Amino acid sequence: MTQLPDRVPGAKKLGLVIDLDVCVGCHACAVNCKEWNSGGFAAPLTDFDPYGADPSGVWFNRVHTFEAGEGVGGRTVHFPKSCLHCDDAPCVTVCPTGASYKRTADGIVLVDEAKCIGCKLCAWACPYGAREYDRAEGVMKKCTLCIDRIYNETMAEVDRVPACVSTCPASARHFGDLGDPASAVSKLVAERGGYDLMPEQTTKPVNKYLPPRPRQTGCGSAPVALRDDDAPLAPEGLFLKWVDRLLSR
Repeated sequence: MTQLPDRVPGAKKLGLVIDLDVCVGCHACAVNCKEWNSGGFAAPLTDFDPYGADPSGVWFNRVHTFEAGEGVGGRTVHFPKSCLHCDDAPCVTVCPTGASYKRTADGIVLVDEAKCIGCKLCAWACPYGAREYDRAEGVMKKCTLCIDRIYNETMAEVDRVPACVSTCPASARHFGDLGDPASAVSKLVAERGGYDLMPEQTTKPVNKYLPPRPRQTGCGSAPVALRDDDAPLAPEGLFLKWVDRLLSR
């Protein structure tokens, strides 16, 4: 079986912070991830019958949508999920060939497809369902944090982030070094109470989630009536009174 690397104090832990309060479930992260990785480090990402009745394929990002709460307290929560690049990654330690491994330099978990025999032990060991089996290639594949982007010195520095981060229209996804308490992502986790997904699994995921903020139950103070008398109003006054009545309902 494969061994996890020894922990090095102060080593990088590159990962994602996902804000569940602002994710709108648009699936842009999933689509751009698919597009980038279909021609990148982990390519190809095979699809089967994509326009048919039973489409399937390899996706590194998936977005799950849940209804939480009831009545006026209910809300829709969109939950993006991909590999969490765990510190104690069970997908690595069950691998019989060393194909699954965790990098010491930045903590990213990868698959060496040349060593992978497609036994799927890593998929069974992952409690998050983040492993993908490519039937056409006969190997396991997974999120790479877009290592061919984040270390690509031919790209502008602002673009050296995972494809899912670069495309998020709501800025719900953040990327950085979660091993550095002074990094922007670490501060965000501390300020917003970021948490691990399924901490009872003891995998110590690097990626964190920011919880939805409490919903506002009121609309603030009621608007003040513009006029209470029946005196004739100028056209602009009639319009403002109509707006006032509309907002006061």
